Amino acid sequence: MDQLRDLAADLRIEPSALLDIFLTAVLIYLVLRLIQGTRAVRLAIGAAIVYAVYVLALELDLRLLSGILQTGAVVGLVALVVVFQPELRRGLDRIGRVPIFPVAAAGGHQRVAGLLATSAAKLSRRRTGALIIIERDTGLGDMAETGVLVHADLSAELLASLFAPGYPLHDGAVLVQGDEIVAAGVMLPLAERDGSLEDYGTRHRAALGITEQTDAVAIVVSEESGAVSLAVGADITRNVDEDELRQRLFELLAPADVASRARRSLRDRRAGRPDDTTAGGAAR
Repeated sequence: MDQLRDLAADLRIEPSALLDIFLTAVLIYLVLRLIQGTRAVRLAIGAAIVYAVYVLALELDLRLLSGILQTGAVVGLVALVVVFQPELRRGLDRIGRVPIFPVAAAGGHQRVAGLLATSAAKLSRRRTGALIIIERDTGLGDMAETGVLVHADLSAELLASLFAPGYPLHDGAVLVQGDEIVAAGVMLPLAERDGSLEDYGTRHRAALGITEQTDAVAIVVSEESGAVSLAVGADITRNVDEDELRQRLFELLAPADVASRARRSLRDRRAGRPDDTTAGGAAR
């Protein structure tokens, strides 16, 4: 801080101005991170070009052009809010995100991860298309209302029946909250980000869409190939086997400290070293 004050004194800049510049730079960086990989990037570039033309018009005293741009700015602000609605919603969601459904016990996470991995493997072998959404910190109650409320205990048998070919809810998503199936036949937003989506079917695009807007985890089973995919954070990993899916789900659903201990214990077992529990039992 002393060095910053000395630098500010040499440059005759107030420390508050340096703080202002730093916070502004952080805000711009966060906004760029937020819209990265979405259609909002091109729209932001277009808005920046229009603003640059407006500044140039002011400098050259082009009164007619600057007046038109000033008049259009009012309408443009409203239009930007409408156009950037998904990005604004996602950004506010990240700012206000708080855990609403914590599951403290590691055993609960392991059971849920195991059930989901086993169910996905069974659906994969039968080549039954499926889309399972697991709620985390962001509430998905509004999404559940687009489907049929179930409120049943999570089980592989129930998931298999909900996704059975010919069943009315087959084409929708199943929403899982903790160890409960909340709703089935849920309609989800499709991915809006830029990039090639030609290789993705509707289920994969829906998985990318919901994980793009929330922190949910999505499991997709392809109806054509039976391949299992895992989507989180608007990123999708394809061809995930049962063991890898179980481990990834546990790491994503469990608290960070619990997941870290589980990974360490797994590495110790693979290396042939006893974990803390085994060592404690041997000592006793």
